[in-house]
Order: sequence, then C-alpha cells, then structure tokens
Amino acid sequence: MADRPRALFAMNPEHLPRLFPEPLLRRLTAVLDIDPGAVAEHFDEPRAAAALAETEVIVSSWGAPRIDAAAIEAAPLLHTVLHAAGSVKWHITPAAWERGLAVSSSAEANAVPVAEYTLASILLAGKGIFHLREDFKAKRSFTLGLVHPQVGNFGRVIGIIGASKIGRRVIELLRPFDLDILLADPFVDEAEAAALGTRLVGLDELVATADIVSVHAPDLRETAGLIDAGRLAAMKDGAVLVNTARGNLVDTDALTAELQGGRLSAVIDVTTPEPLPSESPLFDLPNVFLTPHVAGSQGNELSRMGLYMVEEAERLASGEPLAHRVDPAILWRQA
Repeated sequence: MADRPRALFAMNPEHLPRLFPEPLLRRLTAVLDIDPGAVAEHFDEPRAAAALAETEVIVSSWGAPRIDAAAIEAAPLLHTVLHAAGSVKWHITPAAWERGLAVSSSAEANAVPVAEYTLASILLAGKGIFHLREDFKAKRSFTLGLVHPQVGNFGRVIGIIGASKIGRRVIELLRPFDLDILLADPFVDEAEAAALGTRLVGLDELVATADIVSVHAPDLRETAGLIDAGRLAAMKDGAVLVNTARGNLVDTDALTAELQGGRLSAVIDVTTPEPLPSESPLFDLPNVFLTPHVAGSQGNELSRMGLYMVEEAERLASGEPLAHRVDPAILWRQA
C-alpha cells in the first residue's frame, strides 16, 4: 500500500516480539509503514528524532518515551498514538491532548486476564479453599463425604468496588453463577448498575455485607487507603478481600493486622510497597494467597494487547473510528 501512514514503534524493544509476533506484525505492516528494526526508546536520539519528523502514527507500549511538548514539536505530522499496553497516563502529556491526538489503548485487552484471575479467586474463595487446604495439610487426610457447611458459592454475596473496565469484565464473568453481586462506584447510578446485573450500594454497606470483596477502583489521590482499618474491621467474619487493582488502595498495615488475627482471608496480587519486604507476615499466613503482580497480561496474553492495536491500525487505514479511543475528559478517574 503506497499510502500507508508512516509509523514508529516507541517502547522498550524487548516487548515488541511478545506484543507483535510474526502473524500480527505482518498485519500491522500491511497497513502501517513501520520498521520493526527501529524502536524508539528516547525521542532525542538522532535516528529516532529523524524518524519522528516524518511519523504520523506512534505504536507505543511499556517503556515508551513521553510524548511531551518537545516530542510534539518534533513530530508535525503525528495524529495518532496506538498504545499496546494499559494506562496512557505516564507518557501522554497535556501537550499531546492539546494537539488533538487520537490515542487508543489496549486497556480493554489487559482487563481480560485480570478479570479471569479475579473470577478464579472469587470462586475458590467461596469454596472455602483457604481453611480446607490448611486443614488437609495439617491432617494429611480427610473424611470422604464430609459436608463443610460454611462453604459454597450458591447465593454468595460478592462486592465489586469500581465499575472500571476490569470491574465490568468481572461482573460479566460472574453472571452465569448463582451469586448476589453488589457494586459500589460513585460514577454509576442505579439504572446503570441494574443494567450491569448488580445492585448499587454505598462502599460502607458493601464491605459490611459482602462475603467476598473485590477491588477494581483506580489508583488516585482520592482512593489512597480506600480500604482502611475501619472498613476492614467492618467486613464480616470469614470474609475474603481480593485485590488485583493497586496496593495503594488498601492499608497494608491494617490488612496485615486483620489477617494475622485470622478473621479475614485475602487474595493479593498487588501491594504497597511492591514487592513487600521479605519479612512481611503476608508471605507465610495460611489465610493469604499472595502472587507477584501477575493478574495482568503475561506470556501469550501479551499478544492480545498487540492484536487490539493491530485491529485499531486496520480501522485507521480503512477510515473507521477507533474502537478503544481514550477520552481525555474522564482519564483522570481511570487507572
């Protein structure tokens, strides 16, 4: 295609083959004039600066340089950024929005594995896996046919904090199950919550009512310590907290204290600090399932993020609107 837009990869180059394996790279280069051998990590390097002067589309990901006023000035033809990762907050600056750039992100793609991890965590937690595993480990035996009256997922109350992209995907995955789903989100009204298949409640009611509380709010100044000592204390005995959002949303010290007391359990993929100090009790508590920030895209899931941006490039080439365009007006309240 002679009229393919000139494009430039901007990211840590080690991510390129994982995001765009050969079949996806062929599709991308069919609609964009882009060189996989030229990946910009810094726009002020001579080769990158020369390429930027002719670039219409930037395909970015983790490790991308900031698209600031200097980059905007150096890229007079730039009109679109396709970000094969989640949040664009760290490299898209006000200067980019002032230029009127169209920015698309693979945040929806990254929501998929996080929601799948969360679904698995919720169902396992509802089945009482924590104490049953520990009891089995201690006894090295069990009574066949013994009924455990406090476990099961029929009618379990699930509290979703935040109707974010991930929160909504979790709600969607939970629909086939016999669960009562509560939602707390200040930007959602009762009608929208009902359309999602949830019941809108205040945050304090949610934490006090739910058997399993799953955190999906964005990491903002306003949400720091959202799940604090008071809200943890309000959770029901035996309740489970699932955090796949950001560690800063939960008071780590208060959570550690509650978990050490044994009253609550937790599935924790994100912490503050990250990683935790090696002496943290959370590594050894029997009522904690702790993972190293892996709920998001890993391994072959990275190519899904690349796929979303390849499809965006194909829409761009055919004159269709971008499907995953970032709205700068609401970006402040997103992850």
